[in-house]
Amino acid sequence: MTISILRPAAITPEWLTAVLRSAGVDAEVGGFAMKNVGTGQIGESVRFTLDYTRAAPGAPASLVGKFPSPQDDSRNTGIALGNYIREVNFYKHLAPTALISTPKVWFTEVDPETSEFVLMMEDLSPAEQGDQLKGCTLDQARLAVREAANLHASHWGDAAIEDLAWVSGTRAAGQRGSADPNAIRNLWQMFCARYDARLSDDARRVGNALIDNFDTYNAYYKGPKSLVHIDYRPDNMMFASAKGGRPFTMLDWQSLAFGPGVTDVTYFIAGALPRDQRRAVETELVREYHERLKELGVRDYDFDTLWRDYRSRAFALFTVAFYASVLVQQTARGDDMFMAMIKSATDQILDLDALDFLR
Repeated sequence: MTISILRPAAITPEWLTAVLRSAGVDAEVGGFAMKNVGTGQIGESVRFTLDYTRAAPGAPASLVGKFPSPQDDSRNTGIALGNYIREVNFYKHLAPTALISTPKVWFTEVDPETSEFVLMMEDLSPAEQGDQLKGCTLDQARLAVREAANLHASHWGDAAIEDLAWVSGTRAAGQRGSADPNAIRNLWQMFCARYDARLSDDARRVGNALIDNFDTYNAYYKGPKSLVHIDYRPDNMMFASAKGGRPFTMLDWQSLAFGPGVTDVTYFIAGALPRDQRRAVETELVREYHERLKELGVRDYDFDTLWRDYRSRAFALFTVAFYASVLVQQTARGDDMFMAMIKSATDQILDLDALDFLR
């Protein structure tokens, strides 16, 4: 049976029944309730609580679906960047071998012409979504760093990934999805205009230096390539709560790339911990990441090289924060989140003397 790609308002009990049966669950959905969940900027996530007419053992009490954003600006950004196609293909083709913890997918499909998609996943509650504004505990940060190493080691230097045109940064993708310095400069100027009253002098100095030397930054890394999540931050993570749930699960694979894996680690640590705590544990966390890579078979990547690469990638969170903020639908929480990201990224860049890599 062909299952149509639908938006939330068009979903019926019969459609949900077909989704479950396509995954081998012999059940019949008689009705359901739905409620928006999460804080995604590019996609819309909805929890479907199911009422069964008939349910076999193991039938889920609820599902979480992900759909294109209902906001035109955010949806058009997702389409233009290939985000929707990329995420569906990740779950179909790479999630089984990526080693990192991801949700079980009951059904997913995308229209390559229009980028309309649906992604029906397991409901991970009582695990709870992380919060970029609140940050993580140190234990959660250790989990996230270890899982990042799992992801990166899974396809470390894997030449076959270069043939996947839907993964950013591959040979097959070519220049598609690559950052255009002129476009990035325009986005930075738009960002500065929008958030003029909230930007610190340090953030302006960092941003101007980055924009003036963007080609240098892009070309600096020459090391091994791996799968990179790109948006590796608390808002895209699920952690176990006091009520239970899986210890860690990584969501939102819309920006998947093939490049310097350590970018995820720098990006995450910058925004996950308060500045003083980050300073105290940063080197330790990066060493734990390095040890996990070695456990998984990564060789010829010594810690000194990793630490240099880690420092050089400190502009990742800063860059994503300013360009994403002006490409998606503006919200009050989004404004606070992007400004928090800019501040923590600026602090990290200065603490690590990362401006040296732009010279």
